[in-house]
Amino acid sequence: MIIKLYPENPNERTVRQVADVLRGGGVIVYPTDTVYALGCALDQPKAIERLRTIRGGKDAAEMAIVCAEIGEAAEYAKVDNLVFKLLKRNLPGPFTFILPASSRISEKVMVGRKTVGVRIPDNSIAQAIVRELGMPLVTASVRTDDVGDEIEYITDPELIRERYPAVDAVVDGGIGDVYASTVVDCTKNGEVEIVRQGLRELEF
Repeated sequence: MIIKLYPENPNERTVRQVADVLRGGGVIVYPTDTVYALGCALDQPKAIERLRTIRGGKDAAEMAIVCAEIGEAAEYAKVDNLVFKLLKRNLPGPFTFILPASSRISEKVMVGRKTVGVRIPDNSIAQAIVRELGMPLVTASVRTDDVGDEIEYITDPELIRERYPAVDAVVDGGIGDVYASTVVDCTKNGEVEIVRQGLRELEF
């Protein structure tokens, strides 16, 4: 099923339809401010397992959470004053911040880890879905197979639907980007490390 949403003005009824799929344990594909991503509700452990399987059984370290705002992120990750200022300066935006996880994160996401990637995409569709759902999305980027050292991302929602027939819905928000988020590790005792340079430079 493909569900069309327009980033200029996401239709509330359609957003509610997407959220209902997630509340029912569904796995979706949705647009972000970078590449398209797989997503499911944080309180749906079976959906998290399905997402991991659909993604190809990739390492759990590649799974992150998408929040609507920094205050929500601080409920699921430990955010000190320095990190808060960094988040506020760069979010919403194309960044994944690796932070110490709080006890509210499902063990299905953590799988023994103590850190979690946090995203707040600068994308009205992603934000509308998370707000309507009332909790973060567990997420992993949509991609093709690795080509050498390169990772290729599928940008067309129709092609994504063909590649991932097991998802319950593909939210079509237009052609996606080919650049992933910049990954920033904030768990090294006050030091900030750029793990992956993505679409945008971090602003300190």
